[in-house]
Amino acid sequence: MQDMKHGKLGGCRCGQVRFQAKPPVLLTMACHCKGCQRMTASAFSLSEMYAGANFELLSGNPVQGGMKASPVHYVCPECSSWVYTKVSSTIGDFINVRATMFDAPDQSPPFLETCTAEKLDWVEIGAPHAYEKFPPHEKFGGLIQEFMARST
Repeated sequence: MQDMKHGKLGGCRCGQVRFQAKPPVLLTMACHCKGCQRMTASAFSLSEMYAGANFELLSGNPVQGGMKASPVHYVCPECSSWVYTKVSSTIGDFINVRATMFDAPDQSPPFLETCTAEKLDWVEIGAPHAYEKFPPHEKFGGLIQEFMARST
């Protein structure tokens, strides 16, 4: 059961890694970079961004996956599901949870698209904001404010 007052529950494919993400959702995103395409075996990755303090591991011990560089991607050591990414920046620590890892995935479309210069030609998402690479860090505060204003 999802209780947005207390958070959303989710986990990896095999169930070894379980987590809770507590509101508010700061952004919803689709990333089209080649790394996300390869890690998801899909055209893009979908994420919900949370403040780092609002993410809690309930069970399991995810291990670092991907290129083992910043940002840090975490996967289940058993089933290799890519569960979340930890992003540390000058404006704070964030956790980008793969949106499909929630027990009841939200149906909210991406508000932000990143790395559109690398997207597959046939992909059309139409998010309100799109960047050829990643938005500059100084843009995130305004993007978060706008997303949260639309979400209330």
